[in-house]
Amino acid sequence: MHLTIFSNIFRAKLVALLFLLCSPLVWAAQGNAENIQYPSMIMGLLGGLALFLYGMDKMSNALKSAAGSRLKTLLAKLTTNRVAGVLTGAGITATIQSSSVTTVLLIGFISAGLMSLAQATGVIMGANIGTTVTAQIVAFKITKAAYVMVAAGFLTQFIAKADQTKHYGNMLFGLGLIFLGMNVMSDAMSPLRDYQPFIDAMATMDNPLLAILLAALFTALVQSSSATTGIVIVLAGQGFISLESGIALAMGANIGTCVTALLAAIGKSREAKQTASIHVLFNIIGVMIWLPLISLLSDWSVALSPAYPQLTGVDRLGAELPRQIANANTLFNVLNTLVMLPFAGGFVWLAKKIVPRSKKPLSSEKPIITPKYLAKELLMTPDIAMDQAQLEIGRIGRRVCNMMNTLPPLTSKLASQPQRDAAIAALKQIDEIENQVDALHGHILFYLGRLRKEPLSHAQSQRQMALISMTDQLESIADLITNTLIPIMEKSLNADITISNKMRTTLDAMQEKVTHALLDCVNAIRRGDNKRAKQVLHAKRELNALLDKVLAHQAERLVEDDANRLQLFSIEMEWTESLKRVYTVTKRIAKLHLREKEA
Repeated sequence: MHLTIFSNIFRAKLVALLFLLCSPLVWAAQGNAENIQYPSMIMGLLGGLALFLYGMDKMSNALKSAAGSRLKTLLAKLTTNRVAGVLTGAGITATIQSSSVTTVLLIGFISAGLMSLAQATGVIMGANIGTTVTAQIVAFKITKAAYVMVAAGFLTQFIAKADQTKHYGNMLFGLGLIFLGMNVMSDAMSPLRDYQPFIDAMATMDNPLLAILLAALFTALVQSSSATTGIVIVLAGQGFISLESGIALAMGANIGTCVTALLAAIGKSREAKQTASIHVLFNIIGVMIWLPLISLLSDWSVALSPAYPQLTGVDRLGAELPRQIANANTLFNVLNTLVMLPFAGGFVWLAKKIVPRSKKPLSSEKPIITPKYLAKELLMTPDIAMDQAQLEIGRIGRRVCNMMNTLPPLTSKLASQPQRDAAIAALKQIDEIENQVDALHGHILFYLGRLRKEPLSHAQSQRQMALISMTDQLESIADLITNTLIPIMEKSLNADITISNKMRTTLDAMQEKVTHALLDCVNAIRRGDNKRAKQVLHAKRELNALLDKVLAHQAERLVEDDANRLQLFSIEMEWTESLKRVYTVTKRIAKLHLREKEA
């Protein structure tokens, strides 16, 4: 069981206990409590809550694993069409039941320049609609099937061999735990139906502002608006709250869930903070619009929901209210989106005003490079986390390519002064880039190492190891440049040798070919382009032909009567062999990429 699950359940228990202390237990001293066993009631409530939240976590993780990288692919294909953004955001969030994961994905795409802030606004609005799916499922109250779901789900994931089938088993298992937790909570709270002090305490929920505040605080701590709405539906099923109170509590859950986005944006880029601020603005403005119209929402949800006139009193409330609250919650978020979608540009403008472009620091020192795509919130979605890690590996690759592009042709002491000065400046620049490569290399390995703590399928485990190997190989190329090619260049700059025009042409062609192969390899990783990866492998024949030319020319030069011919031979061969080693590692990375794609 993940540490995050323990953390969420603990927070939920703590908040539930505080809720009990601050409201229902206050009334314990106000009336006759002889018929209520508080210890067993509290244990039942907390135990049911733990089962409910763990079931949600289990179902959400299974959904994310089953959906895999298709979620990211779907987001990547978004156009500037806002309606398409809303539908995509709703679909993805309904699938993974985590608007925070959707928001983090958006931040990554915006930072990469693959999506505009205006585009992301539609997805954020759609994400709010997607989170209402759990409430709709819970409102059906198919609690009698809870044990069957738990048993069938456990059996499926226990005996299944295919990873996808195991994910579906976990989804069913988690859904069963959700309904089982609802059962336990309902049974624990049923004695309170006739307990007047509790009924009076719950009547305070008729104050919409208080209900919104309590739900927002609870959701902020539990970090799941779906969990809050589910618990509200459980209370409604017992007839403890009115429809208007349930709607207000659901509104508060929408505000509380913004805390997750704000936490995710701390220490991140300006775009990340702007995305989080759009999420907050959308939810708060939506609540402000509909708060005076709760009675209208109530009437609409009643009209859309089934009625049970054959029942009376609390039994009728328990049968009708859950569906009415779930429908009101969905209606609230859908109408919010319809009303505010035309003003998406205004949200973007306001977000940019709230989080403006920061002024450049006066210091001339360059800031330490930081990861751009490695969001810890995505670690529980391994496929997407590895996609993000691959984007970060692309950043390392671009810097290694810059090192090769910056590497000057082999230059000697006898070259012109401008050539020597340019070579020395280029070597210093390469050292600076290599420091960035080392920093990113450490961040990626740490991220992929943390990913190993999550339950990975065989295919995911193989991909994770391939990404680690790619990262290491790219860092090895950077080391080859700084620890081998640069020292050879420095030796050449201090040597009284003359490189012939014929040899220079061949060496320059070989260096250009290796650099181009490295660029193809990095682009293959960044774009998932198998064709470029195969081009890297096909470059071997041309490089071997160039190497043969070098060897032939060396054989000719060795017979010349030149005192420095052996030193020249040594430097040129070391340079050639080092370029060949760079290509060998590049080819290894290309093969890893092709193997990963074929898996």
